Parts: sequence; C-alpha cells; structure tokens
Amino acid sequence: MGKVTGFLEYERLTEAAEDKNARIRHYREFVGHLTDEQAGVQGARCMDCGTPFCMSGCPINNIIPDWNDLVYRQNWRAALDTLHSTNNFPEFTGRICPAPCEEACTLRINADPVGIKSIEHAIIDKGWENGWVVPQPPKQKTGKRVAVIGSGPAGMACAQQLARVGHDVVLFEKNDRIGGLLRYGIPDFKMEKHFIDRRVEQMKAEGVAFHVNQEIGGNVPAKKLLAEFDAVVLSGGAEHPRDLPVPGRELEGVHFAMEFLPQQNKVVAGDKVANQIMATGKHVVVIGGGDTGSDCVGTSNRHGAKSIAQFELLGKPDDPLRNPVWPYWPTRLRTSSSHEEGANRDWSVATKSFVGENGKVKALKAVRLQWQGGKMSEVPGSEFEMPADLVLLAMGFLGPVQTGLLEELRIDRDARSNVKADTESYQTSVAKVFAAGDMRRGQSLVVWAIREGRQCARAVDEFLMGSTDLPR
Repeated sequence: MGKVTGFLEYERLTEAAEDKNARIRHYREFVGHLTDEQAGVQGARCMDCGTPFCMSGCPINNIIPDWNDLVYRQNWRAALDTLHSTNNFPEFTGRICPAPCEEACTLRINADPVGIKSIEHAIIDKGWENGWVVPQPPKQKTGKRVAVIGSGPAGMACAQQLARVGHDVVLFEKNDRIGGLLRYGIPDFKMEKHFIDRRVEQMKAEGVAFHVNQEIGGNVPAKKLLAEFDAVVLSGGAEHPRDLPVPGRELEGVHFAMEFLPQQNKVVAGDKVANQIMATGKHVVVIGGGDTGSDCVGTSNRHGAKSIAQFELLGKPDDPLRNPVWPYWPTRLRTSSSHEEGANRDWSVATKSFVGENGKVKALKAVRLQWQGGKMSEVPGSEFEMPADLVLLAMGFLGPVQTGLLEELRIDRDARSNVKADTESYQTSVAKVFAAGDMRRGQSLVVWAIREGRQCARAVDEFLMGSTDLPR
C-alpha cells in the first residue's frame, strides 16, 4: 500500500480550477491535474483495504489500490500500464466520470474519500506528456471483418480491443466527426475534443478504419453490413429524449437539450451553425436536474443568459451523513462547476404549461409538489409563473431511436425499448449481431460504455475465433 498512516496524516486535495468569472468567458477546460507530489500524497491516503470497495464501485473494475500505491512511489509508467489494463480511455473518465469509485471508498464512511479520479487524471496526462501512450498494432491478422456502428466510448473501446487482436474493424458514425456524445453532447469546457482526436489517430495506427457521415439504416442499408462483415456490433446511444407534452410545447424557444448542446460543440470546432439556439440575454429555464441539465446551465452562462433557472421534479436530496448508503451510490445534493457559475436551482417543481407571444415562448407556468411514500401530489395553491425566453428539456432519454437501423434489422427489444442482449454473449436476436453500451443498457455513464465495449469485444472475438485472450 501507500503510506500506512497516510489516510490519517493527509487531507483530500481538490484539483485547481480557474476562477468562475474568468472561465465563463471561454469554452476551454479549466481544471488542471495534480502535480507529481500532490498526486503522490493523494495515493498515500489509500488504505489498500482487504476488500477494495472502490474496485467494485468502478464499473470497469479499475485496479485502484495498485495504481494509488505506484503513484505514491512515483512509478508512473507502471501506474499507466495498470490503469490501461482495464480502461482504454482514462483521459475521458478522468475528466467526466462522476467517480462512483470514490463514493465506495472505505474512507467515505466518515471522511473525504481518496481523490481517485484526480489521480487517474494525473496518470494519463503524464502518460501522454511522456510519449508512453503508443499504438498497439496486432502481431498478425485473423482475416475476420467486424463492423462497429456508433463511435461513442462503447464503440471506440470495442473497436480498439478487436483491432488489437487482429480483426479488421470498421467503425461507422452517422455524424461528421468521431466520438458520439463525447463529441456532440459533452461541452468542451468539460472535455476538449483533441483528446478524442489523438485516440482516433492511435486507433488508425492499430488498424481501425473510420467512416463518418454513414447512418446505418439511413443512407447505408443495415443488410449491406450483414452481408459484408463477419460480425456487427451495435454501439449507438440512447438518443430518444423524454418529452414534456404540456400546452405550449410547440412554441418557438422550447428545445431538447440535445438540440442545444451539439450546436455549441460544432461552433467551438469551427463550424458555422445556421440559426444557432442561443441563450444570450434570455431568461433560460432548464427542466431536469441531471448532468445534461448542468451542461445546459454551463453553456447558457457562457452565452451570457440574463437569468438561469433549473427545475427538478424530485425533492431536494437529504444530507447523506444522516442517511448513509455506503458503499453504494448515494442520493445527495451535488453541485457541479456549472452550478457554481450561476443558476437558481429548485426542487419538487412540475411544469404545467408554456405561455407564448407571437408564437414564441415567453413564460412558464409550474406548480410545487410534495412527495409522500414515493408518490407525488401537487401542493394546493402553489402555482406560479416565471419568465422564460428559452426552455431546455433535459429530462433523460427513453432508449435508442426505434426507427431506421433497429427497424430494418427487426431486432428484439427489452421492456425498456433497448436492444435485447445479455452481458455474457452480448448477442442479439439477429445472427452475428451484437449490442453494447447505451443502446443495450439505456442511458448511462461513459465508464459503463467503456466496460460494455470491452466485454462485447471479448464476446465477438470468442464468437469469431472459438476462444479469446481478451479480458472482461
């Protein structure tokens, strides 16, 4: 382990961030990584528990105690190898993962957990800075061809694993750039897109071919891929957004979050976006209290909104110390960096209608809720109205888009409309077609997508070759 008494001697250290009044003037990342010494001190806080709950809390089962100890001892190259043994893209998770590993940390019982995410961030950044992250092309080819549909983290992880064991992999993406929601969804101030680009270059050197502007089930028939490839992996996203069917929904200025966020990604990338949805000088209301809603808040602040309000249907989370759920993910109040930049947050609020003027939204009518026994009811006399020039719906996603690809393949869905496949074979109801990531499990985290992409790659390799050396 690190230092035997480290957890008693050292405090948790938060990564340094640019002042909020400065960072809202640009779209660059504003969080730095720890210095070597700082990361070593954080690694020293790890207790090397007999049962490392951090590993079970991490969806990809990162070997966290090992690389904490290696960083404490300043053995960075071995720490990078250990990190890469379970995670293809630590620079993604080290920036945007909500770190369930830290909530599971044993220190979390009565103290601040080890800064696991910040250590991961430092390891991978140091790896790139020193030129240690290099292509790993296969020693020999298998002659098998695999099509991977969807280039988000699940598709990228699956494609990379399959290419490294010698399969010819083609990654298809319907958009004009690779990355899925990492590219068009996650704001640049949370993760700059050159991190995706350099992984794409690595994967090209490993043998992965990338085809953009290729919508399978749209401008490219799905059956064409079935005929040309030995296996097909469906790794698209859960892109069917939850709507809010209330009076006034049709008014101009009421948009899904994923109509708003990708446009700003494109502008930052240098594209010209006609009729871009802007929050500048507007009263903005974000409906939905999750990460997507937070991203809308941060982007609206950078646009220069007049005011920003964010509503959540559920009640305000309790203090977790009064209701601890360790080592599981706790329901507690989380304040993101975007919230710190400015937003009026409110809980137990239901939107009843939108009020328009000349076809444009101008106000929102809502009511307060009370929750008893897990059921909600409206509070009598609590109706209120507030100005709203731009309303962003960020209430989650219902599953993958049902038309196009899934319709053409006539593939079985589960009760939640996701593609039906288990987590052992990852096979769907259609021969030689596999599914992983959000398309299979529903809306989830980047870290879950990477896990499923890796596990699906192992299943595909075993299907094609009869056995596999790829890890789960």
